[in-house]
Amino acid sequence: MALSLPDIVALGFFLAAWVSYNMAVRVGFLKREGLNHSMDQYRTRWMEEMSRRDVRMVDANIMASLQNGAAFFTSTSLIAIGGAATMLRATDDMLKIVAEASMGLVADRVLWELKVVGLLIIFGYAFFKFAWAYRLFNFTAILIGATPARADPDDAMRDAMVRRASRMNIAAGSHFTKGQRALFFALAYFGWFLGPYAFMVTTAAVICVMAARQFSSDARRALEDDSPA
Repeated sequence: MALSLPDIVALGFFLAAWVSYNMAVRVGFLKREGLNHSMDQYRTRWMEEMSRRDVRMVDANIMASLQNGAAFFTSTSLIAIGGAATMLRATDDMLKIVAEASMGLVADRVLWELKVVGLLIIFGYAFFKFAWAYRLFNFTAILIGATPARADPDDAMRDAMVRRASRMNIAAGSHFTKGQRALFFALAYFGWFLGPYAFMVTTAAVICVMAARQFSSDARRALEDDSPA
């Protein structure tokens, strides 16, 4: 088999770390302490404020900014997919470089191709997440446009549209976040090209950085309650 026991353990650690982190920020008490959950609450607050405005140019500008961000990362993911495909196509050249490097790396063709295919899968996953987030931000903009004006007497319809726009906006942000998370884990995945032990180290490092940003960063502290006691 191309995969040695250390490779299997390192790959399993990588996948378990990714799944565990996703679960930690989506369910349980850690979700409520995370930056993403706090921002979801502000997305809902934004839609509520939007419904009280007669002129919604501010909301349109914010939505354009969010769509541009999603479009940028969608294009970036496509470029990354092309780069990984080039690595796969140039396997012989890459193996020659690895064999000549004085780093003690083993130049195994099957293992190299497995690693590159995994990288392609990660970048492909990121592309689909960013592309879908772009689409959902588009849907949110449509729901904002369909929300009745403040002077409209149909309060029930306006409240219903606020809830729908909020849920759509939160869903778009969730998919965008998952796409960015995939790019972060792609950085960890590059450690596998240096060996299984380096792979585990880079995975642990990426998890620590993301957890710090999610639960104890300056951005998280900026959202803490600062009302006087």
